[in-house]
Formats: sequence, C-alpha cells, structure tokens
Amino acid sequence: MRLRHIEVFQAVLQAGSVSGAARLLNVSQPNVSRVLNHAEQQLGFTLFDRTPQGLIVTPEGRRLMPEVEALFSHIQAIGELAEQLRQGEGQHVRIGSAHALGHSVMAPVLVDFRRQTPGGSVELVTGHFNTLSQDLLQYKMDFALAFGEQATQELVAESIYQGNMVALLPKDSTVEGPVTLAWLCENDLLMLQQQDPLGQVLNRVLRDNGLMPHSALYIKTYSVIADMVLAGGGVGVVDTFTARRYTDQLKIVPVVESLPFEVILLSRRDQPASQASLRLRQLIKQKVLELKGVPFEPV
Repeated sequence: MRLRHIEVFQAVLQAGSVSGAARLLNVSQPNVSRVLNHAEQQLGFTLFDRTPQGLIVTPEGRRLMPEVEALFSHIQAIGELAEQLRQGEGQHVRIGSAHALGHSVMAPVLVDFRRQTPGGSVELVTGHFNTLSQDLLQYKMDFALAFGEQATQELVAESIYQGNMVALLPKDSTVEGPVTLAWLCENDLLMLQQQDPLGQVLNRVLRDNGLMPHSALYIKTYSVIADMVLAGGGVGVVDTFTARRYTDQLKIVPVVESLPFEVILLSRRDQPASQASLRLRQLIKQKVLELKGVPFEPV
C-alpha cells in the first residue's frame, strides 16, 4: 500500500463513510472512492464491504488497523517535531559577539529569544574580531555579531548597520556642539588600540589630519574608555551602542570628522543556518535598529 492509500483507509475508518473521509481530507468524494478502489486492486482483497447500511471494515482491513494507527501516530510525531524545529525549539545555537555589542545588543536579544522560544538554548561568547573569526572557521560557533573588518573568503559578512563614532565628554563639560579631533587630542583623547576595528578607523583619520593624541593610553575595551572618561581620565571616542549605555553619566556629542563604523553578522559560507539561528539573527537586526540612535542629531 502506498501512503496515499493508507491515508484514505484511515480517513474512511475515522469518518465511517466515503463522503466523511472526503471532508476530512478536503478532497472530492470521487477522489476518495478512486484511491480506495485502487488500493484494494493492488492488495487483491477488499478493505470494506459495501452494504446498504454503509461501509463495514473487512477482517483483512481490521488486521491492518493497528499498523495503520501506529503509522499515523508516528507521522503525527514527525509533524510535531517539524513544528518545534520551525519554531527553534530544542535547538542549540552558539553565538559570538564583540564585547560592546554583547552588552548593548545581545543581552536584550537573549531575553526576547528566551521569552519567544522557551525550548531553545543559546551559548554566547564575547571576544575580539580575530578570535570570533577563528572560532567560526573551526566550527565552534554558528555566527557572530561584530564590528566590521576584513574577513577571510571562508566567511560571509552581512552588514546590518553603518554609523559614525561619537565623542564622550565628562558630564560637566561646557562643550555643547560637535567637537573636532584636534580638540579631542588637546583634551587627553583616550586611544583605541590600532588593531581594533574602530581603532583602525580612528588612527587612520588622525594620521590623515596630521594629529597626535597627547595621551599615551591605548585601551582595547570600549566600555573601559567610557569608564575612564567617567573617572576624569580624559575624553573618548566610541561606537554609538556603547555611548547609549552612558547617556545619563556622560555628555555625548558628534565628532566633526567622519569616523565610520559598521556592524556585521559573520558566518561560515558553507554552513546553513538553523531555524533557531535565523530567528536569533532577525531579533538581532531588529534590536540593532532600535538601539542605533544617539541622544543628538548627527551633523
């Protein structure tokens, strides 16, 4: 018997008639009769006796009933599992994130994901771009959220946000408008490390403008720069996501010179994404768009 034969047989058993089976299967009555007749021809015996009182299952058909019921129970289980996979339940996703984006983006995303997909699990690891790239190449994670930098050919970088870095000043600073890099350098600009994605941009623009910061401090973690400004250690330049976390503690102003940065989703070119991964990626994109603003109008 083919699966379609078994499906019709089960529907007739359940409904008690050809017309009822047609309604259950959402097909025409002649279609059900045709499939049922074809099944009986292939089997070489009848499944139902046609009587004036209706269809009565034959002894042969009755012998088939336990196996048919077991098959449909298994099909139902497959359908339920497929729906769980579609919803991302029962799937484990490994995500990497830049430190700053882990704090500002991934923390609320994981809260939303847990609420929407209680059966899914996530492993989050924060690190710098080179570490995230190596972990992806070694299949240690499914995808990563990072600041844009040149990736190897084995990886795919999807740009999800582009913006300009902003300046962090002490809360009591009298400066109200945009500041220049020259002004920042004169006021103890805390430097990003040169190998850092944002640090590469800052150092390049400083060189192009012939500027040299007075501070000898080179800091790798963006939140540490903000904390240094908060402690009175100078002024800083960071991404808008880090800046948002210090809105109530520091003064955030635009920088006259363009200091572009990019947020990307990084993944292996040869690794298809699971449904849970796709759901998380969508949540990340939505959260990035929500958080992209800064408390001023860019110049």
